[in-house]
Amino acid sequence: MLLRLSLIIAIIAGLAVGTLNFLKTKEKIVNLVNDRNNEKSLKETALNDLHNTQQQLAKTNAILKQTQAELASTKDERDKAVAEAADKTKKLETVTTERDNIRKERDLAQADLEAYKVTGLTPPQILAMNKQYKELQKENDLLGKIALERMHKIQALTNELAIYKSPDYVVPLPANLRGKVLVTDPKWNFVVLNIGQDQGVLEYGELLVNRDGRLVAKVKVRSVQKDRSIANVMPGWQLGEVMEGDQVIPAHPETPESGQVTAASAETKGQVTTASP
Repeated sequence: MLLRLSLIIAIIAGLAVGTLNFLKTKEKIVNLVNDRNNEKSLKETALNDLHNTQQQLAKTNAILKQTQAELASTKDERDKAVAEAADKTKKLETVTTERDNIRKERDLAQADLEAYKVTGLTPPQILAMNKQYKELQKENDLLGKIALERMHKIQALTNELAIYKSPDYVVPLPANLRGKVLVTDPKWNFVVLNIGQDQGVLEYGELLVNRDGRLVAKVKVRSVQKDRSIANVMPGWQLGEVMEGDQVIPAHPETPESGQVTAASAETKGQVTTASP
């Protein structure tokens, strides 16, 4: 009886313990289910948020791409507008310059027209006068050359006569006459100079040959051409060998008091005389 009672008590105690454990386990299961549901809800919420975020990001990327495309298009349009503005500015400057040139040409044409009106001449008369002027100018130049040649011949004859009368007479040459030796011939003692009638050289004129400021020799002109002359080295005056490139200057420069007329001064006088008509 006691054993049965103990067994019943043990069973009852076991049931109580089992019930208690069941209740505790049930509570844990409920908590686990709740936690799982909460986590599932949070996960679903997070997934929804992620999905929404991804959609928003995709929209943002699309807007960004569109904005970049619009920005690139705007930049191209701006560059095109700047280029068009620069081109228009350049064309405007060109047009302004052309306009100013046209105005200047118009003013000059008007001035020429006024000057033409003042003359009271017709165009054919002006053309005839211009032709006549050119012909007279040619004749004037020819007369000037003839006068210069004659003046040079007269001066040469004058110098010859003066030398004949007085062997010590010296022919003055232009004070600013400068030249150099082109050719030398030591065997025959003559040199060719790069100065002639156009520069005022006269026959029997004497020149000093120098090199680096040192006197080398004295030469006397024997023959004169337009821009060349031939001179002989004077005996007793050769202090060294005359070389090509040596400089020459007048040994007896003319002065205002000398009263001589050289080719250079004759040319000036001839031009003035022939230009007078």
